[in-house]
Amino acid sequence: MPDTRRNVVRSLGALAAAGLAGCVTDNAANDASGGGGADSYTVGTGEYETTVEASSFPEKLYFYCVQSGWMNWPSVMSAFEDNYGVAVNDDDRSSGEALTHMRSHENNMTHSGYNGGYTYGIVARNDGFTQAYKPKGWEQVPDSLKTDDHHVTATRRVTTAVTYRKDIYEERGLDEPTTWADLLHPDIAQDLALQTPQAAVGLAAALSINNARGGSMDDFQPVIDYYGEIQDGGAEFTDNFLAQFSRGEYATFVRYDYSGLDLKHNNDEVAEENVGVALLGGENGNQGALNMPYGYALLEDAPNPEAAKLFMDYVLSLEGQQQFLDAYVRPIRSDELELPEEFIDSAEYDRTEFQVDYGALVDQQESIIQEITRGAGL
Repeated sequence: MPDTRRNVVRSLGALAAAGLAGCVTDNAANDASGGGGADSYTVGTGEYETTVEASSFPEKLYFYCVQSGWMNWPSVMSAFEDNYGVAVNDDDRSSGEALTHMRSHENNMTHSGYNGGYTYGIVARNDGFTQAYKPKGWEQVPDSLKTDDHHVTATRRVTTAVTYRKDIYEERGLDEPTTWADLLHPDIAQDLALQTPQAAVGLAAALSINNARGGSMDDFQPVIDYYGEIQDGGAEFTDNFLAQFSRGEYATFVRYDYSGLDLKHNNDEVAEENVGVALLGGENGNQGALNMPYGYALLEDAPNPEAAKLFMDYVLSLEGQQQFLDAYVRPIRSDELELPEEFIDSAEYDRTEFQVDYGALVDQQESIIQEITRGAGL
């Protein structure tokens, strides 16, 4: 097994899990981090605290967008099964695809929970597909990242970032980018890859650029103008660029911070020292790195609500949260954990990161996508 950062952090996570398991009380039902084999478990917080019986658990729990190959879900799924004997279905689906599936099965819900983009969770809530639940650890989630009706709760967060080939930049005499204006340099724009706003990561990038260049949620002309400039310089909007980045055909791409860090430290195709990941601001000091939360919700008419509640508790437990670090995703309870030193310096987040009203974003999302897409000719 290669000695990658992934394996090192996995070992640290196992040690942390072992430490947590050591803290389990005699009454295993009081801690979602251990106690496999118990007959019952106490789950939830406050008015949602209840006892679930192990006899009600299915052999396999269906939960939207919990899938291998993304944000280290395989380790979370495996640990949950080891602790509680319930396998989690590998649900290879995007947030949008999950929403479409929910709508087509609204009278016969097949999954017990939704996991994915926080804003898509709000859309599912608005469509009447979710129900209220406070998992254990709910109090530690910032108020701005959980809905007032207790339907949707963030579990981790990602931030728009630029990933670039340091070796190619060095050959071209380019400095590390610090603002979105830097990407307009002809030697960067010529082989820059972005995604369109139809993808959640592409919409986050567009909002980041717009904010950095003086736009607002009512004015998207700055990002429309920017996209026109970089396309003239050779930049491309595409969903398939990771292999080309490894081969050096693209020197720069825009995605989330964890994407670049995971590629840098958990991928053997490009030497770690040749990959740079940067958060960008505006040339006038404006913030330009949108923070996008991801989260989950318990579904209305869930076929297995008891197991789903236990799984939600596990994901928000410190043991579950620790495992997101392996994929360089910042857990929503990161303040209680020690982040690996390979994470981007917190001062850079302070310099560049911003949030929006995610509920309002849901209301405007489709019109924003259409305005930017048409305006920039994407």
